[in-house]
Amino acid sequence: MTESQSCPLCQSPQTRDFFEDKVRKYLRCEICNLIFVPTEFHLSMANEKSVYDLHENLPSDDGYRHFLSRLFEPVNEIVSKEFGKPANGLDFGSGPGPTLSLMFEEAGHAMQIYDPFYANDESALNQQYDFVTATEVVEHFRQPGNDLQTIWALVKPGGILGLMTKLALDRDSFSGWHYKNDPTHIAFYSRETIAWLARFWNAELRIIGNDVILIRRPLHKDRVKRSPDPPYN
Repeated sequence: MTESQSCPLCQSPQTRDFFEDKVRKYLRCEICNLIFVPTEFHLSMANEKSVYDLHENLPSDDGYRHFLSRLFEPVNEIVSKEFGKPANGLDFGSGPGPTLSLMFEEAGHAMQIYDPFYANDESALNQQYDFVTATEVVEHFRQPGNDLQTIWALVKPGGILGLMTKLALDRDSFSGWHYKNDPTHIAFYSRETIAWLARFWNAELRIIGNDVILIRRPLHKDRVKRSPDPPYN
């Protein structure tokens, strides 16, 4: 039997069973509403990479570019207007075939990439950027609280964090959701979770469709949080 685990996003111990299939269990946090897979069901790092090695997403793939354009277009519009060209950006979790960074470079911006498996140059994490993107990344985070804070620290005051991840709905929808079946997907965010995160960061939030999230870092100094917020209403 799986023991309840503290939430890996907000650290609350208030987590409950949410769903179980033939492969693994899923818990949900009662504070931030993150749905997460207990650590005992996580793949090893080697097995996780073997799944990513099968991906065939390349810059020459028009379909992949179209998919990424859902994040590229709103971020490019904002940073081009507010920061000019070139704006300075980082694509975090760029994968084996970096494409989004190339799209921003083609639009006139200066880009760096970082990926723990394919572009593990931590010097890219030693500065701040006008914008940071992470497409189909945050659902892989083993410790989303720490990992999201790492990304957030890379965004300049007034800058943009752009995320793409499918947003979870209710339990009935989750039970038939193909997105949960990827063994590397271990953290699932709902609109309530993203709203909690924006409150935690005291940040401006915009959600586009069911998978594009824009979070603007405030110009003033971020407030310091020492305990999780109450549930977002």
